Amino acid sequence: MKKFSKPYRKGYLDVGEGHSLYYECCGNQKGLPVLFLHGGPGYGFGSRSKDFFELNKCNLVLFDQRGAGRSKPFASTQANTTGRLVKDINKLLDFLNFKKVFLFGGSWGSTLALMYAIKNPKRVMGMLLRGIYTATKKENDFYVNDVKLFFPEDYPRFISLVPQKYRGNPLKYYTKRMANGSKKIRQKYAFAWARYEHSILKLVPEDIKKIEEETKKSNYLSLGVLETYYLSNGCFIPNDYIIKNAGKIKVPVSIVQGRYDMVCPPITAWKIHRAIKNSRLQLTISGHSSSDPETSQALRKEMKRFCNLYQKKKQLK
Repeated sequence: MKKFSKPYRKGYLDVGEGHSLYYECCGNQKGLPVLFLHGGPGYGFGSRSKDFFELNKCNLVLFDQRGAGRSKPFASTQANTTGRLVKDINKLLDFLNFKKVFLFGGSWGSTLALMYAIKNPKRVMGMLLRGIYTATKKENDFYVNDVKLFFPEDYPRFISLVPQKYRGNPLKYYTKRMANGSKKIRQKYAFAWARYEHSILKLVPEDIKKIEEETKKSNYLSLGVLETYYLSNGCFIPNDYIIKNAGKIKVPVSIVQGRYDMVCPPITAWKIHRAIKNSRLQLTISGHSSSDPETSQALRKEMKRFCNLYQKKKQLK
């Protein structure tokens, strides 16, 4: 199994406009072609991203989106929009000679997967999504302003960096400080933003010291800079666009959603499930994190099911 976890191909792809994307291909080249779409925007993928796959059955492609992870330039908002990310996927698939892929995405990764499937239906063979987010104003307002109703001990840390007169719109203030501040200020606000997100991810919250340790190890700068930039611009997606167009998706879609997700509430997953006829929804006793046990198990089980279906179809041909 270890031989499949090591990349058989990796490198950088120049997608234009000054951006170069880092990518890795691993697994069985005869297996189900899967494209992993990381969260954020801005988080990037890591070694744990491979944990949901039986790599002897999958031909897995992972990449860092514009400005994220190891892609260059790091944490750049220049020419960085959802529409461009969708086009980047086509450029990457063409470059790697993948005609069709199965999409795996959670949180922002689910947004990008849905947008890609709506725009490029002929290149998608199925999807496994987690923690559905459709970039509506209501979802953004909940995340930035209303989560404090459930995490009253964490919100004061988040809002303490915002002067009283700007607290009516903390997102705008955080975005401005990261866009126009010095390197030190940028890091300070990006860390605070990412720390707040990490504190509300899991079903069972961790203590603040552990959260801060995990945040320091993460791509907190690109997460903070890009996430606030995207949210401030409505993720460059018209309000309700995804839910209005989700019915165009005809491929099998499986949704795993934490019932107690405080980043992406389950009502959105329910709406997407109702909009896509060929979909199934599993609500788990979990928060937003893919590492919460029930969600993690469900993702592995569903991924295994899709791989087995793919192998059966290949045998029948």
